[in-house]
Amino acid sequence: MLEKIVYKGWANCYRLSNDLIELVFTGDVGPRIIFLGLKGKENLLHVNSADFGKTGGIQWRHYSGHRLWYGPEQKPRTYYPDNVPIQVKEEGNVVHLIQPVEETTGIQKEIDLLIDPITAHVKVVHRVRNTTLWPIKEIAIWALSDVADGGVEIMPLPERIIHDPDVFPSPHPLILWDYTDMSDPRWTWGNRFILLRDSKLIPSHQKAGMKVPAGWVAYAVNNQLFVKKFTTILNLDYPDGCSAVLFTNGGQSQLESKGPVTCLDSQATMEHIEDWYLFDNVQMPQNDQDVEEFILPNIQTIS
Repeated sequence: MLEKIVYKGWANCYRLSNDLIELVFTGDVGPRIIFLGLKGKENLLHVNSADFGKTGGIQWRHYSGHRLWYGPEQKPRTYYPDNVPIQVKEEGNVVHLIQPVEETTGIQKEIDLLIDPITAHVKVVHRVRNTTLWPIKEIAIWALSDVADGGVEIMPLPERIIHDPDVFPSPHPLILWDYTDMSDPRWTWGNRFILLRDSKLIPSHQKAGMKVPAGWVAYAVNNQLFVKKFTTILNLDYPDGCSAVLFTNGGQSQLESKGPVTCLDSQATMEHIEDWYLFDNVQMPQNDQDVEEFILPNIQTIS
């Protein structure tokens, strides 16, 4: 069900829901999804209160929530402000969120939302269109979710194998940024999973990513679990070498997935799909054993 509402100071917002799950996006800026949660539960997305209700202007605002980005990240190209109203179109069971063409880049962003009628599942299609007369030689879709305070991000590692001197397995590079401190207590580097905790008490930035063959990352907070499922194609190039990234800066954490780098021809489009699943009554994990006990049983129910 889609209904128009007022939310956080924006007059033209929309709630998309079924009996289990609801999300809210605003038509005044974006496209931005600014609420995601199970019915009657807390928002799983972080929204910047300093930007509530703001529209217009030429400065790039963070807003937070979930947004469609593209890489490689560059200023000013990828920081085009999304401060103007978007077009909202409902076609059957799909809701289209369409941004006006960016004046300085010729790129148009679009998010399609398809909520399952009976389960806590939303298909989120991220689409980028090149409206210029020339190809964009290097571009990739980047889906960023700013998640609620106080939880833990979870990234599965590739399958571990026992060393065999006669077998030469493929490497799976772990990408660390210049400011990443592996000794930071917010990290847990397990054998099967990487965990990154959100904490306002430690203000430094932390970021790590990799190609994730399992095709999912997750966030556990307030007894809810938010799972983002996507496709990783190991033999393709990804921005920064990662199909998924974990990030925090002491008060803002992001759960990110990316599509592969491609050349986007004139008038062509590209897509990156995330499937979102929400689960209730899920204990927050602290280590590999907890992930296997509390998180994986939910992941295994996803088709």
